[in-house]
Amino acid sequence: MAGPEPLYLPLHGPLGPQSGGPEVPKSHEAVPRRRHRIAGVLRSSALTFLLSLAAHCSGPQDKGLCPGGTDASRADLWASANRSQLQGFWCQPASQLPRDQLSALIRRLASLQVPLQAWQLSCLANLASRCGLQDDFMLHPPSLLLFYNLSQVRAADCRAFIRRAAQGDMELLGHLPDQRVALWRVALACLGGPLPRLRASDLQLLGVLVCDMDASSIATTDPRVLENLQHCPQLTADQRTALNSLLAGGRTRLGPPGSWTVEELQALGPLATYISPRLWAQVQEAVGLGFFHSVVAACRSGRLSRHEVRHFVSSFLESKAKPVSSRRRLPRGRITAATLQDNLFLVHYDCAQLESCLDSRVLTANLDPLLQHPLPTECQRVVKAKLTQIYPGGLPEDQLRLISSLVYLYSGAEIGQWNITSRDTVVALLASDVALENQTEAVLQKFLDHNGTVSSALLLAIGGARLCWMSPQQIQTIRPQELRLAGALDVSSCPQSRKDALYTKAQEAFGSSRTPAAYYRLMRPYLGEPCPAPAHPCPVGGAPAEELRQLAQANISMDIDTFTSLNPRVLQSLDVGTVIALLGPNVGDLQKARSHPAVRSWLRSLSSSALGQLGLDMDPTSPTGSAHTTSRPSGTTPQAPHLALTLALPGSAAQASTSGGLWAPLGYLPLAVALPSRPALHCSPGTCTLGSVDGPASGWLGSQGSGVGKTGLLGAAGCPLGLRGQ
Repeated sequence: MAGPEPLYLPLHGPLGPQSGGPEVPKSHEAVPRRRHRIAGVLRSSALTFLLSLAAHCSGPQDKGLCPGGTDASRADLWASANRSQLQGFWCQPASQLPRDQLSALIRRLASLQVPLQAWQLSCLANLASRCGLQDDFMLHPPSLLLFYNLSQVRAADCRAFIRRAAQGDMELLGHLPDQRVALWRVALACLGGPLPRLRASDLQLLGVLVCDMDASSIATTDPRVLENLQHCPQLTADQRTALNSLLAGGRTRLGPPGSWTVEELQALGPLATYISPRLWAQVQEAVGLGFFHSVVAACRSGRLSRHEVRHFVSSFLESKAKPVSSRRRLPRGRITAATLQDNLFLVHYDCAQLESCLDSRVLTANLDPLLQHPLPTECQRVVKAKLTQIYPGGLPEDQLRLISSLVYLYSGAEIGQWNITSRDTVVALLASDVALENQTEAVLQKFLDHNGTVSSALLLAIGGARLCWMSPQQIQTIRPQELRLAGALDVSSCPQSRKDALYTKAQEAFGSSRTPAAYYRLMRPYLGEPCPAPAHPCPVGGAPAEELRQLAQANISMDIDTFTSLNPRVLQSLDVGTVIALLGPNVGDLQKARSHPAVRSWLRSLSSSALGQLGLDMDPTSPTGSAHTTSRPSGTTPQAPHLALTLALPGSAAQASTSGGLWAPLGYLPLAVALPSRPALHCSPGTCTLGSVDGPASGWLGSQGSGVGKTGLLGAAGCPLGLRGQ
């Protein structure tokens, strides 16, 4: 198995402690440990808030129309919501809001800078478009603009729209490749068409959209492109080569490498980690060492990702590999505790010297400060070998909590010698993202052998990604109530064998949900499956077609991220009507995702009349008349701008609704009684009041089909979880 995927530096300004510059979304950052600890609190707070919205829902709306009429007594809901509550935004309650309250919600999301996921933003953009709110884009979150219907952007607003959208996180468009291409085309149209060379004023307008430029364009554009590129989550190999060519030419504000200063290198932010060994060899030694010192200091204090810093360290040390007369090197001697506190330790000692100069006593007493350095892989192997010599029977538990950066080097058999009794040890070992499949499974198994259970607290602490690397047998040991307490975990990266096991386990945990909306919210991460491309055979996994048809009948308004993760083989069996009903107001996102493999494959199976139902035309450039594959934009010479990216929204599926009736997913009710479409849940003023979220859903099975919920997601008064009829 390949090594762990690197994390990119979460730098958005200088490397110094007083880092400045605009805040940019950190889509590739590891989740801080503190976030794991408070995740359950935030989830509960957000759920309670959403339920209060459901209690104030309006009556059934005409499909395809924006809800109208403002109730002034309820207008304070959004004004009083805090950041963590709004982070739990869900489309279905918001779809019931009058236009003015929806506008207030969007503006509050912007003022509080609430971080939302792609599926939340996509749905919110569709609601805003349906209600005619796009013209207020200057008051909306920048990332929300990335998902807007570009055909509704007025020519007079084009430059202002692109300037604000360019402050968003482009990586959120991962499931909407055509939307990303369309944004670039619209941006170039705002500039007057494709340009041979972007000027500084153009770069200010394009912002983070420049991250999609090809290597040749980067090399020829205005050197101030560095200010844009330093906000890119990552650069491709070709873009990195172009960056080094640009820096080597001396046309940037830094000048030629020989004149660079520590402050200028720090101002480069994450771009400094891409500098090649050839350029580092040209930098003055004192400047290089000063910058090296600042990077390691930031890494050891936890302000930088060790993975990307390790890439920089390897590149820098490679430039110093050959003997240089002026290179400062300490006399050969033993490594001491004081030596390990020096941020230039890796400059003074290479991996061979680490092996010969570090004795066991110093290592065991100073393991933590040593591993705080971004050690190259070769040095990490030296440390592991020394620890094996010191502890031939396996590392003691107090030392295990310090070696998270080394876990990926240990085999399952070696981990089998460890004694893991504490949840904190498990979290520490799996905290960094270097533990791979075998290590994760082995670490959890040692804990299970001692403790026997995987609690909801542990699930929250290790996160959904780690859940993916549990063996199917380990997943079966998770009790349904623990998974219910943990809630919806992100398991989008799971391999299929785990996906199948998790889907079955999630059915046990969440099958007692009493409304389709509640069921979908909890089951959403488990409905689909990752598949490299439809050309590759994928086993049947995730939600079966029958369940998707039930969800379509229940009008749950599936988001495009979940839709594109559905098993392609299952997706092929769905007709146009089912997909329209399944997506509801999000059906327009099919246009934005035409080039996604799962969507493209499904569209190819449709007739021209079926495509017409979706508002999609045959692609004249394709011999099969299907959606074409769109690559990332190529610099400043894309195809002619295409602004009319329209998609007719069928009125029959434009409005989502919730249900006040009993809900049972596939496996809990016979298909013969699958739910038909029903009107929206109507809770009139004074009918429901907010109560406490005091337990898991009892479900229709728990009440023997009586329809009377105890603490279920729908109570006896027909109100959502936590609401009590008066």
